[in-house]
Amino acid sequence: MQKQTKNTSRREAILKVFQGAGILSLGGLVWGAYLNKAKASKLVLRPPAALKEDDFLKACIKCGACVQACPYETLRLAQPQEEIPVGTPFFNPRLVPCHMCVDVPCVPVCPTNALDIQKLIPIGELNTPKNMDVNQMDVGVAVIDEKSCIAYWGIQCDACYRACPLINEAISLEFERNERTGKHAFLKPIINPDTCTGCGKCEHACVTEKAAIFVLPREVAEGKAGNFYIKGWEKNDEDRLKTDKSESTIKGRTNDEDYLNDWEDLIDD
Repeated sequence: MQKQTKNTSRREAILKVFQGAGILSLGGLVWGAYLNKAKASKLVLRPPAALKEDDFLKACIKCGACVQACPYETLRLAQPQEEIPVGTPFFNPRLVPCHMCVDVPCVPVCPTNALDIQKLIPIGELNTPKNMDVNQMDVGVAVIDEKSCIAYWGIQCDACYRACPLINEAISLEFERNERTGKHAFLKPIINPDTCTGCGKCEHACVTEKAAIFVLPREVAEGKAGNFYIKGWEKNDEDRLKTDKSESTIKGRTNDEDYLNDWEDLIDD
């Protein structure tokens, strides 16, 4: 009787081990599927000086140091119900924008350089926290939905313009005659993507029910011309053209410039 009890206990123990392994495997599959889904979201805004998303996810240890260092409670850690890897820092500018603190306290505390100080250091300066320039940050770029922006309707509104920390640099106002009324002028906000830091103060200040101006990661907001087009007025592009010519000759390819300037195939007989 005692031997039978021992065998039964042993079988139950083995069964529990396999059940536990099955649950862990299933959990791993579910977590993996969730992580893939979370990574698929390209709209997440990371703290200032964050590495590119893939590199950031590899480097971030989800310690929350940057969140604790933020004096405005802008940053928060992603929760399981959000399509962002759990525990990674991000912010929603419609709720709380980045206030572009001069000392950028969230960056130096990062223990793994997932937030890289170097990205905030002007060229020629030493790589130290005291040399950080918050205007160098590139969280994203603001985009305007002209159809929803009431300033583009002719209703006077400069909320986003006034909220911008880099007023007249990142956002400027363009005056245009309102032909519909003949008496008023449009005051249209215009984004300069080369200067915009993506802090989101404009999105936070927007008066429409759903913000007509919003911040997107730069790789989402901006297009990409590719390497087939050359800006002849920029020296760097001219140098790139010379390099492309050399590579084309070496590899026996048709020269890109000759191809683009050949109109014979475009003219009908």
